Amino acid sequence: MTLTGSEISSQPGTWVRALELAADAGRLLAAPGERVLLFGCGTSEFVADAIAELRERAGLGETHAAYASELPPGRSYDRVVAISRSGTTTEVLEALAGYEGRAHRVLITGTPDSPAGRLAEDVLLLDFADESSVVQTRFPTSVLILARAAFGEDVAGLPARCAEVLSVPLPVDVARVEHFVYLGRGWTRGLAAEAALKIREAAQAWAESYPALDYRHGPVAVAGPGSMVWIFGPAAPDLVRDIAGTGAQLVHSTDDALLQLVLAQRLAVALAAHRGLDPDHPRHLTRSVVLQNGAPA
Repeated sequence: MTLTGSEISSQPGTWVRALELAADAGRLLAAPGERVLLFGCGTSEFVADAIAELRERAGLGETHAAYASELPPGRSYDRVVAISRSGTTTEVLEALAGYEGRAHRVLITGTPDSPAGRLAEDVLLLDFADESSVVQTRFPTSVLILARAAFGEDVAGLPARCAEVLSVPLPVDVARVEHFVYLGRGWTRGLAAEAALKIREAAQAWAESYPALDYRHGPVAVAGPGSMVWIFGPAAPDLVRDIAGTGAQLVHSTDDALLQLVLAQRLAVALAAHRGLDPDHPRHLTRSVVLQNGAPA
């Protein structure tokens, strides 16, 4: 088994440990009534987007998400939450430094005593979910299940169900798909983006993600018999009909969207194996992006 595959398989255990931090996460992430910004880079931004949607849906207050390199200008926040597995990403460090004295700064990370941690007033440490692989899998899902618990969702049964998802058949034959599309709405929009990123990182394949109902506003034009379209969350019947009309393989399930993301991670590793690639060593990527001269202005 690859290192990435091993870390995918470890998720039931990391989810159990993440849920033990629910009280701390509630104190640092829920903050009822506060205006909150979450930010990160790559996978961490997709997680930030999902958490922002979840926090607002829980009625806890106005919540925004942004790329660390593209912070909303001219807006004030009570609390900013950076997500960075390594705590070393240049753009995250610069964003945290920029909010000194302007907002309460929180870091969610997998690495203790990191440069980002030294810039935050509070650190939510998930070191048990840290990864050796470049491709993130168990860290983002552990953060997401923890956030959902912090916002009052009953997710206690998900670790056991995750163990089951690790052994079910994949929903498509990767040898018959050349184009992968992931769709989501609300908080699952971030999960769809993350699933597509796994395909690009691990298997160097053509993968896209879109808000589900926006898919028909142009992108559906390239769908065909070699495409797979995976819908996270509820699927509008007319959207399902239109996707079927393209000849694409449709994947949709009533399972919790976080469980579907784990299945999508497995699919990315299987596709890498089919293409003769090593997901543990993705092309052009490193575990953390550290710019020698800082991020450009």
